[in-house]
Amino acid sequence: MTLTADRPIATDFAAARRAMVDSQLRVSGVNEEWVLSVMGTTAREQFVPAAARGHAYIDRAIPLGDGHALPAPLVQGRMLAEAAPTAQDDVLIVSCGSDYLAELVRPLARSVTVVSAADAAAGAVSGEYSLLLVDGAAEQLPAALTDTLVDAGRVVTGLVERGVTRLAAGRKLAGSVALLPLAEIGIPVLAEFAAPKRWSF
Repeated sequence: MTLTADRPIATDFAAARRAMVDSQLRVSGVNEEWVLSVMGTTAREQFVPAAARGHAYIDRAIPLGDGHALPAPLVQGRMLAEAAPTAQDDVLIVSCGSDYLAELVRPLARSVTVVSAADAAAGAVSGEYSLLLVDGAAEQLPAALTDTLVDAGRVVTGLVERGVTRLAAGRKLAGSVALLPLAEIGIPVLAEFAAPKRWSF
């Protein structure tokens, strides 16, 4: 995962959104018109620190502080396309520290609930949801989090294994969630979802 570096600062945000859609999403296989529409009209610059607004649309993660980062636009475009939220979905989003993904999902779903990664890791989450989106990469998803999914509920998340992050998706069937890795892509890691350390000799 690459974070923002010294780059020219964008001031025409509408033009930057169009460039994001045309030069990042479309060319990388995100061609669902509803994804392009919602990402092309949502002001991503409003969901990053003020000092980072000029970099909001570049193809890099944006540091948010406290060890968190907003994933690059392509990550969230791929997540949306894979999740395909509908007006029948009650969605739970584990936040990376920014509500940008929630803002993208709100016009598409019946309801959207946002929980911090720290609260989700601590089990401080309740309700029943048909779709779970984790806005970052996890080594493991806590049972308290996946327990909120209804049977046949969907999940789209980042996975991290041996330092490699991948987009993954799955469903809850017979009380358990099986995830299928879809594509290797740079996703900021959520330290709250680290797997327990194992002894090695």
